[in-house]
Amino acid sequence: MKALRKAVRWSFATLVPGELMLVLCVVGGVRTAPAVRLAVELTVLALMAAATALLSLDYRRHRRDGLERGPAFRAAIADTVPAPVRKLTAHEVFLSTSFLRWVTRRGPHGVREGDLPIPYASGQTAVMYGFFFVCVVETVALAFLIPWPVVHAVTLVLDIWGCYFVIALHASCVVRPHVIGADGSLRLRYGALLDIRIPADRIASVRLDRKFPHGKLAVVDENGVADMAVDGQTTVTVELTEPVRYVRALGKPAEARTFRFYADDPASAVASLRAGGPSAGTDRTSHTSGSDSVSRTRSR
Repeated sequence: MKALRKAVRWSFATLVPGELMLVLCVVGGVRTAPAVRLAVELTVLALMAAATALLSLDYRRHRRDGLERGPAFRAAIADTVPAPVRKLTAHEVFLSTSFLRWVTRRGPHGVREGDLPIPYASGQTAVMYGFFFVCVVETVALAFLIPWPVVHAVTLVLDIWGCYFVIALHASCVVRPHVIGADGSLRLRYGALLDIRIPADRIASVRLDRKFPHGKLAVVDENGVADMAVDGQTTVTVELTEPVRYVRALGKPAEARTFRFYADDPASAVASLRAGGPSAGTDRTSHTSGSDSVSRTRSR
């Protein structure tokens, strides 16, 4: 079973790029031998059949272990598909749905009645649109400068996807804000890439605290601090009674005891968290001090 699973994984890793190159050749007008196309398609079908059989065997094994249908299917997927691939696939799905939600103006995702959304995307709007403009200029320039059909097709597809990725990532940050739950819980997000849930009973203190970290997104340092910066800065620090485990962007697990994140209106977020929920925190927002160095210990 392990040998079959490893063979399927490595075969897909080598064959998918080849299939993509074949499609780009067809799009670019480059002729390929019929025997080559047939061989590639037959190999893909064989791999799909092997992956389906492997998934079925894993599913039956998990069912015999007592799992229900849904959990058994998810466990079988986890056995067959590596975590980074699963995360990247989920990211692409979330980016697409977030982009559609942003275009259709359907409002924030995951915000229920009584919850308080904490936007953060405006801090990066200028930077993201700047990146988008550069991507568009690059796409147009390379479309005229590259004369080779295959290279032109590959570059054009990658550049168009890059333009889409930049605007879709920003859209996901707009429609997926941080959320303070009605029960005082905190949900920290960065678009489609990150989603961290912190129960209310684990929040020990919260304070306004402007920092300019240089670390990567949600990477935990030696002090157990994870930064979720926007445009290179954070404005709120939340300290916990015990660490919270979460999954980083590419599926690597992490654990942090302090989170620093950016909020467009940090005073409102601090007041709401201190009060134990949005309903109480809204009335106290105007009384929050503007000092960035004073700790706000949450009232119990």
